[in-house]
Amino acid sequence: MKINIVKDSKAAGQAGYKLFKEQLDNGSHVFGLATGSTPITTYDAITASDLDFSDCISINLDEYAGLPGTHEQSYRYFMNQHLFSKKPFKESFVPDGMNEADAEIKRYEKIIEEHPVDFQILGLGRNGHIGFNEPGTAFDSRTHKVALTESTIASNARFFDNEADVPKFAYSMGIGTIMDAKAILLEAYGENKADAVQKMIEGPVTEDLPASILQRHPNVTIILDEAAASKLKK
Repeated sequence: MKINIVKDSKAAGQAGYKLFKEQLDNGSHVFGLATGSTPITTYDAITASDLDFSDCISINLDEYAGLPGTHEQSYRYFMNQHLFSKKPFKESFVPDGMNEADAEIKRYEKIIEEHPVDFQILGLGRNGHIGFNEPGTAFDSRTHKVALTESTIASNARFFDNEADVPKFAYSMGIGTIMDAKAILLEAYGENKADAVQKMIEGPVTEDLPASILQRHPNVTIILDEAAASKLKK
C-alpha cells in the first residue's frame, strides 16, 4: 500500500486527480467509479481540468435496488451531476436498479468481464465496507444483490426525506470483482473513518473488515486527510 496523508479533503481531491491523470497518461482505458461524498473533491478537480475521457469507459461500483436512474438519490443521477455531464466517457455503465436481480447480476458481471477495470476508486464505510460489501462478505464474491446493514441505512438516511425512504438493498461489485482491478485508489476523510482506516491498514486481513483485503492487492494507493489518519500507529 502507498499511503498519502494530506491536510484536508480538498487537498485529497487534488491528489486523487493527479492519480487519475497519471493513469490516463499511462494508457488506462477503463475506470471503476464510486459515489458518495468522499470522491466529490476528486471529481471536482477532474471536471475543472483538461482531462479527456471521451475514448474511455467507466463502470460504477454500485446502485440502489429499486431506484430508477432518474431518481435524485440514485447513483446514476449522482454520477451525471458530478462527472458525466461535464466529463463524458465513451460509455458509462451503472447497475440498473430497476432490473430483476439474477438478470442484472449476470448483465453487470458480463460488462466487467468484457471491460476489465484498469483503475478503481473506492470510498470507505465506517464499518470498513467497500462498495456495498458489508462485514462478512466473502472475499471471492462477485457482483451481487446486497441487503444493507442498519448502520449503512442510517448513514444514508441524511440524503432522503426520512429513513423509511432509504432503499434496503443495492447491487454492488463483489470484493473479488473489485480486487481484479489493475490499480486501486481508496480515499477516506474525517475522524469518523479513523477506526476503519487503522484496521484496514494495520489490522489483520479479515472478512469482518472488508477493506482489509486491500493489503493483498499489488497496487493500492490510500489517500487520507489528517483526521482519518489520526489513529494509525506507524
